[in-house]
Parts: sequence; structure tokens; C-alpha cells
Amino acid sequence: MRYPDGSGVWAVMFNKKNDTEVIINNKRYTLSGFESEEYLQKIATFINGKINDLKQQDAYKTMDSEMKAVLLEINLADEYFKLKRQYDESEDDSDSKSNEIYSLKHEIMSLQTKLEKANKEIERLRDQNVDEQKKNVKLETELASERKKGKN
Repeated sequence: MRYPDGSGVWAVMFNKKNDTEVIINNKRYTLSGFESEEYLQKIATFINGKINDLKQQDAYKTMDSEMKAVLLEINLADEYFKLKRQYDESEDDSDSKSNEIYSLKHEIMSLQTKLEKANKEIERLRDQNVDEQKKNVKLETELASERKKGKN
């Protein structure tokens, strides 16, 4: 992928353009991009790691340079798509968890409202119970008083 400035490195437009010399597969290249020198070196190190992995295979040693380049590109594309799939799955999982959290928060709020209503009802019933106990004591006192009057 090339950008209008001709660089083959992804450009982030908030830094000044850097020209960085790197070594890839024992050859010196100048990478040009808006990323930091450290980032461009990290890219070169990553590519060198992939090349070294391929060099461990016996068949790689017998391939011509075009086939080696194609094999490297296939391996990089394979890793990209696997990582992209993992990322997409993570995003889906994250969305699912966000929806679940939203539902649970809604359920908590609903249960809190029910609890508040239940607590108010309990308080009302307690007050009613106290009133009924007072009435009961009053009636028992009146009954006892009437019984005393009846005996006299």
C-alpha cells in the first residue's frame, strides 16, 4: 500500500516524516514514514524474525527469491488475518459483555426499586402492627375494667 507521498509505511499524520535506516534480511533499507524511528525499527525486527522462521524450513533454502518473498507475504497475511479474527472475536465478546452489563445494571435498578417498595411496605405494616397492638392493649384494659365493674 503506497501513500500519496510514496512511502510504503502506514502514515500517522501528527508527527514529522522520519527517514530511518533499517536492516532487513542483511540488506540496508531506508523506511520513510510518520511513525517514530523505534516503531520503524520494530517493523524491521518483526520482518527479520519472520524471515528467520522461514529459513528454518529446508524447502525455503531451495526457493528462488521471488518464491521466498511470496512465502513471506503469505505468512504475514496469514498472521494478519488470524489476529484480525481474534480482534473481531474480542470485539464481539466485548460487545456481548457490554450488553450483558447493561442488562444486569437495568435488573439491579429494577430490583432496587422493588426493594425500596418492599421496605416501605414493611415499614407500613410495622406501623400498622404497632397501632393494632395499641388497640389490643386498650381493648384488653377496657375489658379488664368492665370485668371489675361487673364484679362489684
